Amino acid sequence: MRTLIVTEFVTLDGVVEAPGGEPTHPHSGWTIPYGVPELYAYKLQETLEAESLLLGRITYQGFSAAWPQRKGEFADKMNAMPKHVVTTTLGDLRWNATAVTGDIPAAVAGLKKGDGGPILVAGSATLVGTLLACGLVDELRLMVFPVMIGGGLTIFPDQRDKIALELSDLVRYASGVLLQVYRPAS
Repeated sequence: MRTLIVTEFVTLDGVVEAPGGEPTHPHSGWTIPYGVPELYAYKLQETLEAESLLLGRITYQGFSAAWPQRKGEFADKMNAMPKHVVTTTLGDLRWNATAVTGDIPAAVAGLKKGDGGPILVAGSATLVGTLLACGLVDELRLMVFPVMIGGGLTIFPDQRDKIALELSDLVRYASGVLLQVYRPAS
């Protein structure tokens, strides 16, 4: 069984939108002042350990526009990895991508049952909310940045069901960013 890992940059007020300069939020690029070498080293290692990416349509469109032009170890891995894209509107996928359609929780459960290494989910706020609500996330990695930006997209499901998690790792970076790693509570 493959492990499904969600990795997110998140503000103190729960926003995951526009961490790197995307034009969708008035405070876009909110992660940039907090980047330190150790944080970037962690993100590289996390990506190198993954076997494939699972992305929502909007994240796929942003990533596929940005990464093919980039060079280096991180970019090489991002560009080479297979991608599974949850979409009902995109027909012609490129960048080593295949569409995931229909019953998304069932399709993702099927991906997890396949052979191979970890499946990494980055960004993809709507998709992550669904995965959390359906109990499909094996590990939730939140890089919490010491900033609040007053609203925006969040990964947290808008529901009344309780999702119990256990903290399995905690790392503090020099810039004040906290890496919090959670797994489903046993």
